[in-house]
Amino acid sequence: MARTRNLLLILTGILVTTGVYSQTFNARIQGTQKPPLHGRHWMAVTGKPLAATAGAMVFQRGGNAVDAACAMLAATCTMWDVLSWGGETQALIYNPKTDKVIALNALGVAPTGATPAFYKGKGMDFPPEYGPLAAVTPGTPGGLCTMLAEWGTLSLRDVLAPAMQMAEGYPIEAQAANSIERNKETIKQWPYSRAVFLPHAGQEREAPAAGEIFKQDDLLQTLRKLVEAEQQALKKGKSRKEAIYAAYDRFYKGDIAAEFARGSQEQGGLITQSDLANWKVKIEEPVSVRYKGIDVYKLSSWTQGPAMLQTLNILENFDLKAMGYNSARYMHTLYQAMNLAFADRDFYYGDPAVAPDEPLKGLLSKEYAKMRAKEINPDRNHATAGPGDPYPFEQKINPYQTLLRQWNQASSTPVPSPLDETYLADFHRGTTSIEASDESGWVVSVTPSGGWIPACIAGKTGVGMSQRMQSFVLDERQNPFNVLEPGKRPRVTLTPGLAMKDGKPFLSFAVQGGDSQDQDLLQCFLNVVEFGMTIQEAVEAPNIVSYQMRSSFGNHDRKPGAITVNTQTPDYVLRELKKMGYSIGVDERTAGPINAIYFDREHGTFWGGSGNHGEDYGIGW
Repeated sequence: MARTRNLLLILTGILVTTGVYSQTFNARIQGTQKPPLHGRHWMAVTGKPLAATAGAMVFQRGGNAVDAACAMLAATCTMWDVLSWGGETQALIYNPKTDKVIALNALGVAPTGATPAFYKGKGMDFPPEYGPLAAVTPGTPGGLCTMLAEWGTLSLRDVLAPAMQMAEGYPIEAQAANSIERNKETIKQWPYSRAVFLPHAGQEREAPAAGEIFKQDDLLQTLRKLVEAEQQALKKGKSRKEAIYAAYDRFYKGDIAAEFARGSQEQGGLITQSDLANWKVKIEEPVSVRYKGIDVYKLSSWTQGPAMLQTLNILENFDLKAMGYNSARYMHTLYQAMNLAFADRDFYYGDPAVAPDEPLKGLLSKEYAKMRAKEINPDRNHATAGPGDPYPFEQKINPYQTLLRQWNQASSTPVPSPLDETYLADFHRGTTSIEASDESGWVVSVTPSGGWIPACIAGKTGVGMSQRMQSFVLDERQNPFNVLEPGKRPRVTLTPGLAMKDGKPFLSFAVQGGDSQDQDLLQCFLNVVEFGMTIQEAVEAPNIVSYQMRSSFGNHDRKPGAITVNTQTPDYVLRELKKMGYSIGVDERTAGPINAIYFDREHGTFWGGSGNHGEDYGIGW
């Protein structure tokens, strides 16, 4: 669910002595609101306590970190923890047997008939935020099966057991129950959603109450069908891996697919059985950069992940530690570096499997970052910061120079507008995150999402459809690499992180929060690397949030110069930021909630961190 932010506009401005603020703040954060987790054998952290327990249950059965991550993914989908089974799954996995970081791409694609002309013909500037026409093909069932088949050890039946128990009925938590009630008028548009989410139709409160047993019979039958397909394949002599892929095939090519497509089309959606049958999970190479001896891995340009890597490359050209933690100078430098990287994201990122080819080599080059760093004014926000030209750093000529000039001209006269609740809800549109590790060396970082409340459920599957179509653009002038077309993946915000030091896991981290995700993860990483925080200090420590990039949701708005800072920020820092041209809002909690695992090589143990707002939770052993 999107995080709501009550923002107070502050109209003041001053100078700051950075070192004093750094020392003062570091003294404040020695005590954290949540205790750090410690584990020797395994660690399971995710967005809900019950889902973390599902991971712990699978670890206790002898599963590895991949098995546990799959169990947590299944549980969070069943709990509608800002996603459902019809959403998308993105993961980074460290395989200790090969010493390689693997990227998993289980993002759905635009269905047949989903074209710019189709949506423009309905009077839309972007695909809608909700409903059947917001859906790409479901990716999470395939992503879970692929992770489990390729790198897990247990059966699908074992891993889905906690989620199946929950589908039979579990005490729903207040966050999801109240979200259903708030969104009930939207939910009532769709008959299958109405039947699942509103058990008290016609009463004053139509959603379930917190603590009430919430049952999902159709979803339970779908999960049983997956397990049935696996078990039947095993009886026929198929291997464990083949049996799990039999379940995969039943979802995308069998009776589940037929009902999903029927239910989508009945409600006005575009997804066909062929769309489902032709979709495939992709196992890819991640992208990475080295920052101060640490290799930071992200998924490729079909996510926003490379923007964090670009920002790290830019920040290498500054002495952040000398500026002082969360001094005005530090905040300003982060904001400006993020502006440049995210402007590149907004113009150059898209699905690398579909032409044109993204200039990712140039975007991630250190030389390009040095050029971009020189564009930062140390005393003033650059409200019209736009994408650069990375093509010369690939020894190529930019084929989109005309579009690039038009893009920058369109941004040359920014019009400030307020950070209203609708915009903030879109910008921070949430998901969940999953972190798992084990003593044998497996590490998993996942940022699944899609199909959040209010979700349109596809027929009698119990599966909520994705809302990720809205991240496409319909006009190449907005981003020539991310224009909608059937079979293409939208550029998403979902962005797990994994950092390696000396060839071994150093930090595994992910966060909910839409366009703020890589902003949060960047600052968490710097908190550990530059300022020596423990992982729990790092995930709780106040962040800044920039709104100068274009939102990936709703109307894709941008708010030049708008910044959120923590309520703990001293007045003199606020005044200095105001002098630099910022429109400042404050919030009590500005980080995450981030979930993370730090690998303590000195003692051979895990440190788990989980954000101090929301319901994120972890268990270690």
